[in-house]
Amino acid sequence: MKRIGDILQEAMQYCPEKPFLIEANKRITYKELDEATDRLANGLLLHGLKRGDHIAILALNQLEWLITFFAAAKVGIGVVALNVRYREQELEYMLNHAEVKALVCIDEHAGFNFSEFFNKLHSKVPSVKKYIFIGEGFEGSLSFSNLFSTDLNSTMLEKAKIQVKADDMAIMIYTSGTTGKPKGVMITHQSILASGKAQVDHFAVTNQDIIIAGLPLNHVGGITCSITVTLISKATAILIPEFKPKLVLEAIDNHKATIYSGVPTMYHMLFNDPDFSSYHLKSVKLAIAGGSNVEPELCEKINTFMPNARLVNLYGLSESSGACVMSRITDSIDTVQRTIGVPIGDFQAKVVDDNRQNVSVGEIGELAIKGDGIAKGYYRDPEKTMETFTDGGWLFTGDIVSLDEDGYIRFQGRKKEMYIQGGFNIFPVEIENLLTSHPKVSIAAGIGVPDEFFGEVGRYYIIPAPGEKPTEEELKEFCRRRLADYKVPKRIVFVEKVPTTPAGKIQKVKLKETYLKSKKQK
Repeated sequence: MKRIGDILQEAMQYCPEKPFLIEANKRITYKELDEATDRLANGLLLHGLKRGDHIAILALNQLEWLITFFAAAKVGIGVVALNVRYREQELEYMLNHAEVKALVCIDEHAGFNFSEFFNKLHSKVPSVKKYIFIGEGFEGSLSFSNLFSTDLNSTMLEKAKIQVKADDMAIMIYTSGTTGKPKGVMITHQSILASGKAQVDHFAVTNQDIIIAGLPLNHVGGITCSITVTLISKATAILIPEFKPKLVLEAIDNHKATIYSGVPTMYHMLFNDPDFSSYHLKSVKLAIAGGSNVEPELCEKINTFMPNARLVNLYGLSESSGACVMSRITDSIDTVQRTIGVPIGDFQAKVVDDNRQNVSVGEIGELAIKGDGIAKGYYRDPEKTMETFTDGGWLFTGDIVSLDEDGYIRFQGRKKEMYIQGGFNIFPVEIENLLTSHPKVSIAAGIGVPDEFFGEVGRYYIIPAPGEKPTEEELKEFCRRRLADYKVPKRIVFVEKVPTTPAGKIQKVKLKETYLKSKKQK
């Protein structure tokens, strides 16, 4: 089985001078990427990191992110992918849980100073021995630019490369869990390459394609469905630092991009940009929508504004290392609206009941996926790993679907409480646990409710502590200081009671039914 470093080496030999990445006005060829990642890998080894260690990356979609990822992959160091929107509660937990030994980090983003933040936090994450800043760091930290080794120790580097196995973890991506504690998904060299290759083969992506890499690199949508696909197909990726409609529109127009991927919310934002009409999007031949089904109105807009593009759905999870179910390129718009597609590559799918027994065609049940793209499991969580990943190789997704006679999968809903807001998976229990830690809150219950723009948004019902009268803004600000901004409740409702079962468990189904009923009556 091949490793990520092998695929980069093959691409470098095949098209050394071809641009792999274009970032603003910078271009880096396959040869330049290979050389830069060798130098950084050498530097990481000289600083004491080795195969099996973990290095975290907290940065935007930028060249330094990918150089670190490929350098680490070459010598078997696992990357822990973090989101720049994470704050203290998430970062402290993840860095400690993942036993991170080094952190590559930007110094500032959107007014938040990460250098100052980690200078104060580092005593709480004792495993992190090296803080490497892209920009200004604190006293005692390292500069990313100084980490590149000027004297390449080829013997040491080649020895480290040989030790890397296809089953080694390449990247760990955290996904929120039903307990409120995020789970670290261990994606291996084998699994990420399998998912990427399945997508390349399914859509016949070639070295002539120009791919917009605008989905976050700390998510499989970015690192697998954009970057790994680019690498395997020997195409070119246009790196978008973070999603902003104008940046994406300019990139498609200027570089004549052929493939664009985004969640429905992103498409809405593109088409709603006030200067949208001044950009040309006719070069796009493949418009990929992930995260949720595309409603008819958005389908019509994509057909109108990207007239040469085939619209397809993408379904995937961190646990499947990326895409595992996609529309066929020949599917009609009606099929794209009704289904999420068919299994791709060597992925297999089945639908099971609560006892994990197969259900008949057309019946509703839980989707299970099997294939080389399935991740290794959850880091330091054997119980959840055994529950989700079976010995037979099946991944139980927790998503409710049905399978039709032609092998197409129809998404019906979620078995778990998770909702997807603007492409981000959110489990209410994490936010509920934080809200109930507030001295003015007694009980918190969150649900995802439909939203025209974001797909779903969080609505949280609060029973105040006796004698207390918290305000909605007060609780939102409490969340903002401790959580990624996309997890902050969009709506907080104060109530005297919530529906419960005889055993005292909150009945969120009834909360949602009541909300939906009230919306229909308006």
